[in-house]
Amino acid sequence: MKLLKTFVFVCCSLLTATASHAGLFEDDEARKAILDLRQKVETVQQELGQSRKLASEDNAILGNSLLDLQRQIELLKTEISTLRGSNETLLRELSDVQRSQKDQAQLVGDRLARFEPVKVQVDGIEFLAEPDEKRDFEGALASFRKGDFVTAQNLFVSFVGRYPASKYVSSALFWLGNAQYASRDYKEAIINFRALIARDPEHMRTPEAVLSVANCQLELKDSKGARKTLTDLVKAYPQSEAAVAAKERLSTLK
Repeated sequence: MKLLKTFVFVCCSLLTATASHAGLFEDDEARKAILDLRQKVETVQQELGQSRKLASEDNAILGNSLLDLQRQIELLKTEISTLRGSNETLLRELSDVQRSQKDQAQLVGDRLARFEPVKVQVDGIEFLAEPDEKRDFEGALASFRKGDFVTAQNLFVSFVGRYPASKYVSSALFWLGNAQYASRDYKEAIINFRALIARDPEHMRTPEAVLSVANCQLELKDSKGARKTLTDLVKAYPQSEAAVAAKERLSTLK
């Protein structure tokens, strides 16, 4: 635009100068010069117009390209937002599935644990016991420790009948005999203490069971039988605490 103004100014100056000196030239030459200048001005104007047109077209193309680019950017933003939402949904679903699987695994594990043998230690013996077996023995022993001797007797009798091969049986016979002794059922107590002695002579409760037999005999006024039982206890288990108690008891029976 600045170039056009400059060119027009020059042309006008030339025309003015030419007009003022027209008298120096012949009419044809002056007319020709003016026509040439006009032609040049028109040519320049046409070229500038063409340049403006091309620039306008380029700007339009550039503008359309920018609009297309903006639309593509908006589309990409929308797609990214959609993908992000889908990803968050998938992550939540995956988390829910994992949590559900974990809960199911825990549930299955808990169910299996109810049937799997567990390691227990009773009266110095460590062994594997079935969950129900462990529960029933501990329930009977809990009743004894609460002083509910009648219930304890029933539970221990039921236990021995239900689990005859259990490694709990020797301990169950010992506590059954003690529950019967506490209930003053001395004859039945003697039967179960002797059952323990015959079944498991090396059991840690066996010396106590022998001493308990003697105590039951004394309660039944069988001093002779008690003396023999105490003497046998001292011979069979001389290092046991029950043997020490048996010696003291023997000294009172003489």
